[in-house]
Amino acid sequence: MVPEYTKAGWPSVSNITLRKLVQPMRNKGSVVEGFFSQDGRYPEKGLEARKSIEALCDGSQIQTLLTNFIRPLQEKVDDRGRVHGSLNLNTETGRLSSRNPNLQNQPALEKDRYQIRKAFTCEEGNALVVADYGQLELRLLAHLSGCVSMIEAFQTGGDFHSRTALSMYPHVGAALEAGDVVLEWNEDDGAAPAPLLKDVFGSERRKAKTLNFSIAYGKTPHGLAKDWNVGVQEAKDTINLWYAARPEVLKWQKETIELAHEKHWSRTLMGRYRRLPGIDSRSQGPRKHAERAAINTPVQGGAADIVIMAMLQLEKDQVLKDLQFELVLQIHDEVILEGPKQHVEKAMQRVKEVMEHPLDGYKLLVDLNVDAKWAGTWYEAK
Repeated sequence: MVPEYTKAGWPSVSNITLRKLVQPMRNKGSVVEGFFSQDGRYPEKGLEARKSIEALCDGSQIQTLLTNFIRPLQEKVDDRGRVHGSLNLNTETGRLSSRNPNLQNQPALEKDRYQIRKAFTCEEGNALVVADYGQLELRLLAHLSGCVSMIEAFQTGGDFHSRTALSMYPHVGAALEAGDVVLEWNEDDGAAPAPLLKDVFGSERRKAKTLNFSIAYGKTPHGLAKDWNVGVQEAKDTINLWYAARPEVLKWQKETIELAHEKHWSRTLMGRYRRLPGIDSRSQGPRKHAERAAINTPVQGGAADIVIMAMLQLEKDQVLKDLQFELVLQIHDEVILEGPKQHVEKAMQRVKEVMEHPLDGYKLLVDLNVDAKWAGTWYEAK
């Protein structure tokens, strides 16, 4: 029943391992599974063990929030209530990183139990515009590979991950064809005639979403098997289903790796080079790492190019200057601007326009999608 062991041979008690033990009770590897009786009931000891481990994980999560997020913000705040972190261009892909404190590494909304983003607010009379690129890496992958099905899916719009699940799993397609589910629905049109695909086939959609980004980042079947808690062969089969509908992506990845072996570098959308000295290593570990970097750099590095170009355009945009809005924070594919509340609607629209066309005339095969909202705090704008 022990999911993992340490190098010394002892049962692992890492946070990841403990969370595997408290997964849904009938899942393989659940702590309760070890206490099942023959008639399938959940013995009291198993339920008690599960509650204890859940409490331990909960305590660890609280400590992480305090150590990594809450205390650094309290310690670094100035006498005006402002925090001045540092952004650094020192990552392998070219993405900006943040430190002292790390303002990019705030907990995901579903894990933000203390609503830390409410602490990110603005001066009285001002408002925040929060704008975020939607599926930026996947749109860039569609452009780089010329993948017909991905381009068509983005042009059609709607829930991209549900569309991915639809192309991967025949039973999901059959349910849609039979009218048992709908792909998406506008609430303004009244009640949907059937449940949404993402609600009925949530597991398939989650796998499709994970797979979309994992393939963009060059993740291996072994890595996916670990993420999904399944066998390597099942992970391989799922990856093959994804590639079957998107052969252009596989072709582009192979050609990119071949070029990296020839040139010993990979490069981003705007031509930034990343040298790959380990690409021809006799050792499989460094070689595979370099090959993943070869296909990851154009995607993540290209996304970084787009975000940085957008930030430069936002900074010099005369319309935003006239509206007195200025850039105050960048978090990966998201930016935050602050300015007078009376101009916020015009500023938000201008931010979207600038971010959707950041490359000075360079045209992608798919449009960039930007979701923008405004509010008094970062939390409310999400």
